[in-house]
Amino acid sequence: MSEPMKLSAPIEAHGEQLTSLTLRRPTVQEVRKIRALPYVIGKDEAVTLEMEVSAKYIAVCAGIPPSSVDQLDLTDLNTLSWEIAGFFMTAASAKSPT
Repeated sequence: MSEPMKLSAPIEAHGEQLTSLTLRRPTVQEVRKIRALPYVIGKDEAVTLEMEVSAKYIAVCAGIPPSSVDQLDLTDLNTLSWEIAGFFMTAASAKSPT
């Protein structure tokens, strides 16, 4: 799970006003259901966000409805989208043996 991100402007989700969001790493099942990565890598190896896909992951990984994603300030949408992309570009932490 990521650190809570303070939002530039509050949004409403589930009848509550939210001033921050915490994203969790998506599961393989969720990725398969969404059926797309939140970014594309161009011929020059530049990474470009796929905003429609990123918005789906934000809703799932923050536990908010898609209508709440639509309320995000553009800077928050951008920051959260890059955080989602980062989940796909770094390995999950290894679990400690019990």
